[in-house]
Amino acid sequence: MNQKQHETQQPQVPKIGHGDVVISARRISLWYGPVIGINNISVDLCQGVIGLLGPNGAGKSTLMKCLTGQLTPKTGTVSILKKNIHTDASVFMQIGLVPEQDAFYEDMSALQFVTYLTRLQGFTAHDAEKLAKDALGEVALTDRQNDAIRSFSKGMRQRVKIAQALAHKPNVLFLDEPLTGTDPIGRRHIIDLVKKMGDENKTVIVSSHVLHEVEQMTSDIMLINRGRILADGNVYHIRNMIDDHPHSINLEVSEPRRFAALLAEYEDIVSIEFTSRGLQVATKKPDECYARIPALALDHNITLHAMSSPDNNLMAVFKYLVN
Repeated sequence: MNQKQHETQQPQVPKIGHGDVVISARRISLWYGPVIGINNISVDLCQGVIGLLGPNGAGKSTLMKCLTGQLTPKTGTVSILKKNIHTDASVFMQIGLVPEQDAFYEDMSALQFVTYLTRLQGFTAHDAEKLAKDALGEVALTDRQNDAIRSFSKGMRQRVKIAQALAHKPNVLFLDEPLTGTDPIGRRHIIDLVKKMGDENKTVIVSSHVLHEVEQMTSDIMLINRGRILADGNVYHIRNMIDDHPHSINLEVSEPRRFAALLAEYEDIVSIEFTSRGLQVATKKPDECYARIPALALDHNITLHAMSSPDNNLMAVFKYLVN
């Protein structure tokens, strides 16, 4: 085989997002003794919001730290905006980071904290304070900007972290589990803010282990497990892959045997099992079945107490894709 033939057979690097490539990783690996954090990952990330999905321990945070220069991979290279993150420090002016773990000066006010970190980017005290106020306004914390961070709820602390990442107006943002611990109102605000940043043609990498949260922000996702990329691209395509296998739904109803008999009449129902709390139904058409169940219960005067699915979480998705 000649060199040209060999090159044409190299695996294609996944390209996620829209427009020009902003973040480029090539064959990056990192391990901690015998434990592999990430394993030979190559990917191009473009503009827009990109969801980095994986169960806890999948390698999301390790990949984030390698992409942002916090960790140096044992093998491979990372560039952002065509600059090597390990040799060109100027690239960090273009990066905003929301880490998963808190790292605050608890006695500082939100405004003092964000101003302080913005000054580290090289801004004057006056400019840094103005930028900090604007960023705290973006995350709806203007009314609490002078309060000490130690008095803040988990959701408010998350918003302070987002404010410090936004204040210096970077073009590339990394958000590691930004919705953890947020209340419904705070969650909605963060989701809307992430979508807005994507609409402004920024590159926003959002990690999460909750599929439906990321689906509210973007349709471009990358699935990672055990340090490897399992799937990438449009979330709807990946959902179709998942929905090709029987989907389980747990039901708590007032008359489980009668309801089981009614469901058994439909061709998409693969199996029905009785549980201590009701039924577990397996279907080949989950969307149709989800719509059918409440209507069927109402039509036959059967009380539907609860409906949930063990397959509607990310661990089940990965179990299916791995298998």
